Amino acid sequence: MNAGPTLNPTLDAAHRRIDRTQWDNIYVVGDVHGCRGTLEQLLETLDPSESELVVFVGDLVRKGPDSKGVVDIVRDRPNLVSVRGNNEQKLIDGRKSIDALTDADLEFIESMPAVISWDGAMVAHGGVDHRKPVVEHSLTELLNMRSLVPDGSYDRPYWFEARREGPRIYFGHTVLAAPHVTDWAVGLDTGCVYGGQLTAYDTNGEKLITVDPPKTYQERSSDSIVQPQSVPLP
Repeated sequence: MNAGPTLNPTLDAAHRRIDRTQWDNIYVVGDVHGCRGTLEQLLETLDPSESELVVFVGDLVRKGPDSKGVVDIVRDRPNLVSVRGNNEQKLIDGRKSIDALTDADLEFIESMPAVISWDGAMVAHGGVDHRKPVVEHSLTELLNMRSLVPDGSYDRPYWFEARREGPRIYFGHTVLAAPHVTDWAVGLDTGCVYGGQLTAYDTNGEKLITVDPPKTYQERSSDSIVQPQSVPLP
């Protein structure tokens, strides 16, 4: 079995490799941002068995009403796992805090890998720049990647619109007006906390599953919600 890419050992977060043959199916879920009730609704819709894995793209926490509740759900179920998002990193670095989180919660958050992968697929919160090997990415890039323009957060081209090679990257971070699904990248942050939907991708059925939140918890300007585009092959 292909061992997959190895991350730079200087990163302070690990790469977790999944044996795909041990799971009947894998679902990948977009940014939850503390929206516990919406997550519970999605999990009820998915109804994953113990032999099905649910992988989150990070940003379980912050902005929504119940970050601790979301952390509890993911931590307490062995078939739920998550990569680290930039909002988890803010807690780890001490740039942000959530009073309700316990020391055990923070230890769990710090244990989240930067990348989870299986054959032909990789989950990273921000994304991957196809112009260089994964091993050369910093933790900051993996958690925050969006634009391929230096220092151009919302300047096209976006990495996921330009990607034309494997592995297929499942990602969040960039709030999308609709899911982005190609053979090379699947974007699942559809702005649940901003009044959008919470989106999951069924990797066996190759289909999207969405649920609506009960309310908008935070406002977001329209110029920071991306409408994915198809770009011509080079």
